[in-house]
Amino acid sequence: MAGLSERSERVRETWVDTKLATLIVGSLGVLLVATLLQVSFGAYPLTLSEAWHTVFDGQVLFSEAVWRAFLFGDDIPAWLSRQQLIVWNIRLPRILVGILVGANLAVSGAIFQVVTQNELASPYILGVSDGAGLVVLLALTTFTGLLPFLPILAALGGAGAFLLVYIIAWKDGTNPVRLVLAGVIVGTVFGSLQRALFFFIDNLGVAMSAQMWLSGSLLGTDWEQIRIALPFTVLAVLLALLVTRQLDVLLLGEETAKSLGMPVERVRFFVAAIAILSTAAAIAVAGLIGFVGLIVPHMVRNIVGSNSKRLLIGCLFVGPALLVGADVGARLALSPVQLPVGIISGLVGGPYFLYLMRKKEQLGEI
Repeated sequence: MAGLSERSERVRETWVDTKLATLIVGSLGVLLVATLLQVSFGAYPLTLSEAWHTVFDGQVLFSEAVWRAFLFGDDIPAWLSRQQLIVWNIRLPRILVGILVGANLAVSGAIFQVVTQNELASPYILGVSDGAGLVVLLALTTFTGLLPFLPILAALGGAGAFLLVYIIAWKDGTNPVRLVLAGVIVGTVFGSLQRALFFFIDNLGVAMSAQMWLSGSLLGTDWEQIRIALPFTVLAVLLALLVTRQLDVLLLGEETAKSLGMPVERVRFFVAAIAILSTAAAIAVAGLIGFVGLIVPHMVRNIVGSNSKRLLIGCLFVGPALLVGADVGARLALSPVQLPVGIISGLVGGPYFLYLMRKKEQLGEI
């Protein structure tokens, strides 16, 4: 009974944490405010009260026909009012895509930082985003018949880029500095190839769409993007939460992990594959959005510590709050002109990263 009591106490310590609970509540508050603002403004304006009642309208929330239409592509019920259609079929999907993308980028960034033991690591800096982006851009501009397979293609591109980074960085093992440098090299080359593709695009509309995608944008997203990203997001998050113990062991260092019997390289590649899948789900529907995967794990780690389970759970809430909030800013800052959210995330993320660099003496190692 004593052993059972100790195990129960450890479970409570893992999940019941004031800092994590405060972080979750704060993130949900930011997300709720951003949602109401996003839903309220537009060509069909709504008051905050109207936005609240439409978003939480039980007639829509608990309608099986509505959810079949949204999640499986069935016909939208004719009884929906104009206001309900605008909110649920146009404005809310943009928010939900932002939630999925923010969660994916934040979780993948946290995993990459643990796997490499390097707090500079992110899908962007390790070249994963550029590898996935190059493949998706090829599909958008050249092989349009492959568009239904965007998440899979993005995952393959990201995996190829990460493998290339690992090969370049390998020299009797890897270290944080070599991984970051290899990631910068691979990302630069793939980014150059992305820009080179524009010289072969004859259709101006395709070129504009590709440019918007490279900037990272939630403009024009709908339930189709949710149907694409949701299965991959759920799978990636569940797998990530299942390997938190392995992530904690990796944080102890390679030698310690090996002494505990862990096959480090196999675990590292499997965990990296989860992060690549998560990154691919985000890139396939929203394009290249920078800094979220870099700064959100920093923010969460500074609040809840380095415990992998708390870190990932915190990222699942802070990432969406940050990205949806940034998208509201991107939409309203220069209204009626809408900026890509990737621009806003860069404007916020750059100064924050500079602050971290100036504050920390040993930036680079976790």
